[in-house]
Amino acid sequence: MTTADYGFIQVRGARENNLKDISLDIPKRKITLFTGVSGSGKSSLVFDTIAAESQRLINETYTAFLQSLLPGYGQPDVDSLENLSAAIIVDQKRLGGNSRSTVGTVTDAYSMLRLIFARLGSPAVANPGVLSFNDPGGMCPDCEGLGDVAAIDEDAIVERDKSLNEGAILLSGFNVDSWFWAIITQSGFFDNDKKLRDYTADEWHRLMYLPEAKVKLATPAGSMNSTYEGLVPKFKRLYLTKQTETTAPHIRAAIERIATRSACPACGGARLNAAALACRIDGRNIAECAAMEVADLAGFIRGVDAPTLAPMLNSLAARLDNLTHIGLGYLSLNRPSATLSGGESQRVKMVRHLGSSLTDMTYVFDEPSVGLHPHDVHRLNELLVRLRDKGNTVLVVEHRPSVIAIADHVVDMGPRAGRDGGQVVYAGDLAGLAASGTLTGEHLSRHQALKPTVRTATGKLVIKDAALHNLKDVTASIPQGVLTVVTGVAGSGKSPLIQGCLPRHHPDAIFIDQRPIRGSKRSTPATYTGVLDPIRKAFAKANGVNAALFSANSKGACPQCQGIGLLYTDLAFMDPVVSTCEACDGRRFLPEVLEHTLRGQNISDVLRMQITEAASFFTEKAIKPTMTALVDVGLGYLTLGQSLDTLSGGERQRLKLATELGNSSRIYVLDEPTTGLHMNDVDNLIGLLDRLVDGGSTVIVIEHNLDVISRADWIIDMGPGAGHDGGRIVFAGTPHDLLTDAHSLTATHLRTHLS
Repeated sequence: MTTADYGFIQVRGARENNLKDISLDIPKRKITLFTGVSGSGKSSLVFDTIAAESQRLINETYTAFLQSLLPGYGQPDVDSLENLSAAIIVDQKRLGGNSRSTVGTVTDAYSMLRLIFARLGSPAVANPGVLSFNDPGGMCPDCEGLGDVAAIDEDAIVERDKSLNEGAILLSGFNVDSWFWAIITQSGFFDNDKKLRDYTADEWHRLMYLPEAKVKLATPAGSMNSTYEGLVPKFKRLYLTKQTETTAPHIRAAIERIATRSACPACGGARLNAAALACRIDGRNIAECAAMEVADLAGFIRGVDAPTLAPMLNSLAARLDNLTHIGLGYLSLNRPSATLSGGESQRVKMVRHLGSSLTDMTYVFDEPSVGLHPHDVHRLNELLVRLRDKGNTVLVVEHRPSVIAIADHVVDMGPRAGRDGGQVVYAGDLAGLAASGTLTGEHLSRHQALKPTVRTATGKLVIKDAALHNLKDVTASIPQGVLTVVTGVAGSGKSPLIQGCLPRHHPDAIFIDQRPIRGSKRSTPATYTGVLDPIRKAFAKANGVNAALFSANSKGACPQCQGIGLLYTDLAFMDPVVSTCEACDGRRFLPEVLEHTLRGQNISDVLRMQITEAASFFTEKAIKPTMTALVDVGLGYLTLGQSLDTLSGGERQRLKLATELGNSSRIYVLDEPTTGLHMNDVDNLIGLLDRLVDGGSTVIVIEHNLDVISRADWIIDMGPGAGHDGGRIVFAGTPHDLLTDAHSLTATHLRTHLS
């Protein structure tokens, strides 16, 4: 190998997922953009092969014990990978966390702020921990540092006209003869046949609010000690403190029926106790600083005159400036991290790497422009260029032409998706891509034309005096029976208006977002859409056998792998080994089940079909519409049996959309549905949205994509800026009228796009 060879990451024989034994050289210390239609193999190459192997090799340098504490990375299916450097993955996985996790805590900016207040604040505090809402010494005792308290509707927990033996407790898991019910009825505190409405004040307090008491329970094996807890503290512990963004919608809805949250009256939502809030710098306490927008807080920190702490002050100000520079200046440090979108989460993660002294690293980004208005993309591009110019290799999976334009090297995957993809159809510079004839090359200069004639509204959805978050008493009129696009810079108030306020005024609307889909490794598109049941019935009818045979979770499952098709071998401190089950050869079912066929295909063959194949294969009325819907939303390249944990945020959203297409609500709200979509797939999505509207539905889309904006019937542009500079409707009208608007940032970029 020559010295020049070390200037490239050399990939040889990559076969991960749908990759077809590809080999290529990726220049180091350059920006390389990976593009191609959805499902073409971009992520399989960049994340599942290059980044995964880099991180696996780094982990192998640690002891077996430390490796057990680190994320596990299996060895990718590739012949060789040479000249890898340490990879830092900056993806779109939401930061998540509970309500104690904030922008300030995940960026360490709040820790720096606490140290500054501990050194400079007056009156002085004992230590920085006293200023933490996660520390018992600093948190508000009433809300325990959460900033809000739950008001519990007692009548949503119990039915007063029943006794405990009659099932008076309405909470899930407390039904008669359940374990929780047994603890209450055997506590000795109550007459179990007495109606709850007849309880004394003491009995009611014991049932609803008693914090804790030791009780002895009778079991078939004898007596045992247990702990009794009132229904309200138990409900808070089981549900409120453990609720996260991944909590299932039906559980979240049930919780919201029982508990409403409001600002803690003791601390006013500041999360801290009186001693912590009394400590001030230049008239402000730490909670007031954490509530400021990041851009404003940076100015405040720079105004603090303390030469002895100048390095710390400068470091914090620089970190806040970095947040502002990548388009997040409208956030505040007290913003719960679970409320951030995937794009916001990714940009918050970027802050950790700005200003780093490390060089010759490999930074891997997954569609970093997601959630960015065209006006803010240049800031992202500047960041990518800065990382490259410091001597780093920057690998970016991206579809947006304005980001592709800064690439030193482009790798276009395709030619199509799924089994029809997995090949490098072009590798070279941007000029060569434009002339390559690939789908990406063709779409670089092809745009949707401005809609010449818009649809006529059939009514309107009105939102009055909306003041959520940064909204400034906004009243919006959204036309029904048309396609409405809500746009504006990040932080301008789009989500508070549509996702926050619209449900309160119009609860019949269906909201389809990119939140993770709950489920195990057994969950697939077939199970999620509910189409697996009619598929099993079709097999059962064709063969005259029980439908349970065709379930990988029931009678027909391979006993060796329990119907998963894979075996997971735990190696204690080392990464688990995942291997194909030898008993069923990964087919998941018993051999006798696979003898039964439907039109020549067995159940395993069907689950391995791409959805486009399945759409042609199935003629059954109970199956065909679901297959068609999945193809319509652009998921035809997935297989019916593919695990849901392999799907991206955009794929999850489109899967949810497919399940809702036949719903009678007829009001659809989509949050950035172009996420993860190639330009060619965006055209298909626009066609689907048009068909929905033509079928009588009202479609509202929160979106930045200028092609989608061009095809809207009505546009609501929020702004003019972000945070406290936003929260207003700066334009409402047709795309044609938007072009002539002199105040809208969206109008400026739309004019450039169309020209």
